Amino acid sequence: MGFGMAMSLLFAGCAKAPPVPVERVQIRTATAAEVLRVIRGSGNQLVLVNMWATWCGPCREEFPDVVRLQRNYWARGLKVVFVSWDTDPEVARQFLAAQGVDSPSFVKSDSEKDPQFIDALDSRWSGAIPATLLYDGRGKLQDFWEGKQTYKVLERKVLDVLSKPIERMVP
Repeated sequence: MGFGMAMSLLFAGCAKAPPVPVERVQIRTATAAEVLRVIRGSGNQLVLVNMWATWCGPCREEFPDVVRLQRNYWARGLKVVFVSWDTDPEVARQFLAAQGVDSPSFVKSDSEKDPQFIDALDSRWSGAIPATLLYDGRGKLQDFWEGKQTYKVLERKVLDVLSKPIERMVP
């Protein structure tokens, strides 16, 4: 492998994901039970759920780091589930496309009151966003935090859980 190609691969994990066509972005509304079903049925070693909204400045600032984390650790078993708190799914779809996210994502359903949605995922959650929940392959919550984090902090939290011996959940 030539030096130029090696450097390209080295920096590939640092670059922002290129935008994707809007029509490739899959987004649907979901209740907390539906989000939990996706987590438990993922078959992944680790599922990171990121709660965000386009109107949330810290969410927009953190978002590229979460996408980068997904890109850098999917081969090690990380699945990222994005749940938008926007009221218009099309606004969320446009943002996801601009961020290069073409994995299935969700918008919190209006059919469920915010307190019920929040408590179903973690009763410690105040409802502030961004909020991130980290589940193991069995669907057990391993970590939770509110507020914007740096890539280094996100990566450390993911690596802490990935380093534990965790059984994959059998679907």
